[in-house]
Amino acid sequence: MFRHQKELQFEIKVERPDPQLARQIQEVLGGQFGEMTVMMQYLFQGFNCRGEEKYKDMLMDIGTEEIGHVEMLCAMISQLLDGASPDDQAKAAKDPATAAIMGGINPQHLLVSGLGGLPTNSNGVPWNGAYIVASGNLLADMRSNLHAESQGRLQVARLYHMTRDEGVRAAFRKMLARDRYHQYQWMAAIEELEQKNGVVVPASFPPEAELESQPEAYKFWNLSEGQESKEGLWATGSAQDGTGDFVYEADPVPLGNIPNPEIPAPTLHHDLDGKKFKNSNEE
Repeated sequence: MFRHQKELQFEIKVERPDPQLARQIQEVLGGQFGEMTVMMQYLFQGFNCRGEEKYKDMLMDIGTEEIGHVEMLCAMISQLLDGASPDDQAKAAKDPATAAIMGGINPQHLLVSGLGGLPTNSNGVPWNGAYIVASGNLLADMRSNLHAESQGRLQVARLYHMTRDEGVRAAFRKMLARDRYHQYQWMAAIEELEQKNGVVVPASFPPEAELESQPEAYKFWNLSEGQESKEGLWATGSAQDGTGDFVYEADPVPLGNIPNPEIPAPTLHHDLDGKKFKNSNEE
């Protein structure tokens, strides 16, 4: 079960209202890499976790922390919207000073939420459950979590430089520090799982199961103009699991056939052979 505590994880106390910033912060609340995404991603991974209890417990710990981050951002957005009203929209059309403050307000903050945070991104697009990854494979999921935290911290860092409000910045610094820890956390879990099962996902489908296709696992196909890509370890080094060495294919040739699909039934109306068919309603 979950239990709510009234105090926020960290203090939220903005210096002044800023509806435009409130709109921008919506991205790290309800955007693709926002707090709602990592909250739901970690919780569903935890709900569905099988195997060692320490992984489930860790996922539930951080997923629950992310619930608190959603609440923090909602509190921040509410404070940034304090004092805004529909009348301000009319004044903005006449007063440049008001327009500078109110010009970028998200109308949904007035019309839909009544000066509160929304489960949407900075353009008002609703949060989508398809953003989350919870595959049941721990290593695959932990790598996705590291990606999510990397993108999320990047966006908060960009927002940090979009405001001079020290109250907002202080809260962002806490979030940046926590996101840095979360990156460390996922990297530690990834390292542990790689030592246990190997670096390739899924470990239960080993290289030898690829049969005659195994050599394809080490080839870099040069498929764009220039050959600068051959200078990387992905083209000159060895596979991380030690199973083989990479090969740079400077001028690769196709290995497959040319597809030749059959012409479909006339009732699908592809009009491929140029003939006029009877009305499908007559058949």
